[in-house]
Amino acid sequence: MNFSFGTGDATKAKADALLIPLFDTEVTDAKKRAPALAQADKKLKGLLLKTAATEGFKGKAEQSLSFHSHGKIGATRIVLLGLGSRASFNNETLRLAAGRAVKALGRSRVKSVVVALPVLRETDAGVRALVEGFELGAYRYDRWRTTNKEEKAAPKVGSVQLVLPGDLKRTKQLDEAVSLGRKVAAATNWARDLVNEPAGTMTPTILAEQARAMAEDAGLEISIHEKEEIENLKMGMFLGVARGSVEPPKLVHLRYIPKDEEAARRAPICIVGKAITFDSGGLSLKPTDGMLDMKTDMAGSAATLGAMKVIAAIAPPFPVHAYFGACENMPSGNAYRLGDVLVSRLGKTVEITNTDAEGRLVLGDVLAYAAEQKPAIMVDLATLTGACMIALGHYIAGAFGDDDRAAWSVLEAARAAGEEVWRLPITELNRDVLKSEVADMKNSGERYGGAINAALFLKEFVGSTPWVHLDIAGPSQSPKERGYHGRGATGFGVRTLVELVRRRTQEINAPAPDAAV
Repeated sequence: MNFSFGTGDATKAKADALLIPLFDTEVTDAKKRAPALAQADKKLKGLLLKTAATEGFKGKAEQSLSFHSHGKIGATRIVLLGLGSRASFNNETLRLAAGRAVKALGRSRVKSVVVALPVLRETDAGVRALVEGFELGAYRYDRWRTTNKEEKAAPKVGSVQLVLPGDLKRTKQLDEAVSLGRKVAAATNWARDLVNEPAGTMTPTILAEQARAMAEDAGLEISIHEKEEIENLKMGMFLGVARGSVEPPKLVHLRYIPKDEEAARRAPICIVGKAITFDSGGLSLKPTDGMLDMKTDMAGSAATLGAMKVIAAIAPPFPVHAYFGACENMPSGNAYRLGDVLVSRLGKTVEITNTDAEGRLVLGDVLAYAAEQKPAIMVDLATLTGACMIALGHYIAGAFGDDDRAAWSVLEAARAAGEEVWRLPITELNRDVLKSEVADMKNSGERYGGAINAALFLKEFVGSTPWVHLDIAGPSQSPKERGYHGRGATGFGVRTLVELVRRRTQEINAPAPDAAV
């Protein structure tokens, strides 16, 4: 989409649709009426507000109303978009509303849109959210569809003019907000593509090649380690999981290194993604329903790749490393068995009590490898446990880690990015369930506290590194259309990781406090 800015009376702008986002009081209180709504209603001789009242549109969140302008204003149609109360508003509200709007506009064959921006506390952040909502809402994965050629050929929203409220003018900050929003949304949509792709055409090899192509395009360094090199790295847990598949495992390491020597010496941020490109459960075979969506078990690595695409463009004043170990978890005569003991990169031995608890095994070896960079903070993203979904549902990720400063930085980044993350305990009270009689530990404990048990297992491989584990099993895919989401992959985590890097960049670049004060 092409985004531009405008000023003045939004009702005069020529377009297929005029979009007016509204807080509830701007609809229900005549003294607080939004200017664009008042002007449009005046030109329609009161018919717009009369229709809104008849249809029960009161500006509540998730409400919308479409109305043909009958040539009375510049746009062919008017779409009123509810934002709810101003007191409870955040930028995610606007992002979701924009996503709903672009889906509806697309179905109506709308190609050009004018948006009468509401008065916001932070206009640049609101603009970024709106841009992201439009771009994310327009996403559709239809690569394998052959019966919707007419729908594919239908016109899509191509131009969006953002009309600034009051006497606000276009600024460099607003241009940067649009640019960043487009980059983040494009990277998120690419991550969605990777996750939505069938496992047969998104194997470990193909995923690694996708990473290589992105790295070359973005100017990142990349290393792709083959099975023999993984063996030399003594990643016995990773290799154990990969053993049952004919697809070879791949260990991928991407690096953003600043050109400035001082910046390059700073402690890096390390990101690790789970990359099980298909999870059958191994010999602990999943039932059909549980296996159907297991092409999505690499969503953590997809988010990591999407984030690195944007991070390369941000060019932070410190290194950023991203890792994933890609493999399939399959049953075969060569698959790892229940009761086997695997030796990790750290030398810790692990008794296998469930081959469907494979993600933590691969992550454990890769986390240990990444921790050798001595990062300022290390974050992993993994579709790790159904238990976290039971606790938090489809739209909230669980965060684990006992370093409060690291956890808080991730939680604040997620909040600012509009991705819902809730901190859960990682307590030594659960450690007994991982005790083994034949090895240092088991890979799976009891059913109760399953998400905590998995996080405790991972903790064994990070040492003293400030580390946060994000269990994204729920929000990595949406079960239905909601806001800017369609059914399927969401790209969850891209925005949080980008915001984490942006915030550390701002901290480093902030002017030093005046010592005399």
